[in-house]
Amino acid sequence: MIRKRLRCFFPALIAAAVFSSIAAAQDILHEVKLGLLAHDVDNLWSGSSRESGMDTNAEFIFAPKYDLLGGEVRPALGVSANSAGDTSKLYAAARWETEVLGRGFFALGIGGAVHDGEEKLVRRDRKALGSRVLFYFPIEAGYRIDDTYSVSLFFDHVSNAWMASPNEGMDTLGLRFGIKF
Repeated sequence: MIRKRLRCFFPALIAAAVFSSIAAAQDILHEVKLGLLAHDVDNLWSGSSRESGMDTNAEFIFAPKYDLLGGEVRPALGVSANSAGDTSKLYAAARWETEVLGRGFFALGIGGAVHDGEEKLVRRDRKALGSRVLFYFPIEAGYRIDDTYSVSLFFDHVSNAWMASPNEGMDTLGLRFGIKF
């Protein structure tokens, strides 16, 4: 049931991206990121993988900002939808980004995610994530092609941080394309 609900959000996010220029004119939206991520990547932060497919990712980074430690903190909302019908997620985060080496950038975040995967181990090909709500930790490094477009390498990790058992966690890794307003 939740998986069907998450899939309903994806067309809405695409429509929102199409109309993002309207939001940008109202100083609401700072940047949109679209990406393709390897799902449940083996041997990164979470250990072994169980799930398959690729994740299509869309993230909206909003205009309000707070300057901190040479970078900017902005709110972000996003979705990662799995192509194989495995775990998909919706997330919200505080995202800190700083410029490095001219046109380069580096970003970190912390937030929360809700997912449609399994909480307990019920199948060997599905992660047991322990709870419906998880902590969300993204890391991104990229290059600004110009003032509008960017490409980046993106990694994120979700887990319950041992606030529930089990706590298998899940990692994704891939490329994203950004459009800044």
